[in-house]
Amino acid sequence: MTKLVKSNKATRVAFAERMVEYGEINQEFVVFEADIGYSTNSYLFNEKYPQRYFQMGIAEFGMMAAAAGMASNGRPAVVAGYGVFLTMRALESVRSFICYPNLNVKLMSSHSGVTAAIDGVTHQASEDIALMSTLPNMHVFAPCDSASSRALFDVTMGTQGPVYCRLLRDAYFELYDEHTTFKCGGSNTLKMGTDITIISYSDILFQALEAADELEKSGISVEVIDAYSVKPLDWESIKASILKTGRVIVAEGHQQRNGMAYEIATRMAKDSIHAQFDNLGLDDTFAESGAYPELIEKYGMSASHIVKSANKMLALNKGHLLLEKEVMA
Repeated sequence: MTKLVKSNKATRVAFAERMVEYGEINQEFVVFEADIGYSTNSYLFNEKYPQRYFQMGIAEFGMMAAAAGMASNGRPAVVAGYGVFLTMRALESVRSFICYPNLNVKLMSSHSGVTAAIDGVTHQASEDIALMSTLPNMHVFAPCDSASSRALFDVTMGTQGPVYCRLLRDAYFELYDEHTTFKCGGSNTLKMGTDITIISYSDILFQALEAADELEKSGISVEVIDAYSVKPLDWESIKASILKTGRVIVAEGHQQRNGMAYEIATRMAKDSIHAQFDNLGLDDTFAESGAYPELIEKYGMSASHIVKSANKMLALNKGHLLLEKEVMA
């Protein structure tokens, strides 16, 4: 049984708090904000380092260009905002002014997936992985709790080039302790199993762990991987797990199309890996405004849907075995 402690600190808060601490370690980087500093919690940096904090107003495109200008002169920049605005309103600026010259600009992106539940579709960043992971030179990290957020802030600042760090609106659970290590291109195997692999990240990771606990009650051995480094992906670890179990479910708080699942499916095809596969996420639809638990249940991303997918795979496998026995008889 996975032991999770209820959290009272969202990843956006933990990330911002570590950013303030890191301001003393690295006195060169600056922070840009687009009129929602009290929501992203980047205002904490302003309170301690007002000369290194730039409030740009509701102007994400120009803010990215300004951050790029600062970074091009040798000062790394952190840009804070909501995921939908950083990735869509400012996409051309991110692509041409930050990724193309490969500058040290780090995107502190809050309200990812459907975690901005009650704020509605306009504030739910459910296409951000597709947009950011497509950009050359961009790295994408997705912490799930306060410890991983703090650690991945350090990884973000230590990674050369642009980084998109995907943060959550609300607090869910605490999974990691402060001694857990994270790295660019890494992943963490949270459960070891032999029957099925479940891969997830960010908030939906907790649904994956809950589903694994439920499946294990039926004697099903489940391997759960936190693929917190979305890009670059820890393909070798994921590949080894899929080859071991022969079944994989990718569950993510994102559109199914062009999310992590599409990346894993493509790599499986290229490496000629034959395994049962399913991906859970938004199925070519927007979500809606509502309570977070109800949204992930309605749109197929909850633990119950992961359990259903796993049981369907295992039932299909049993059907094949029965058919083989009948043919042999």
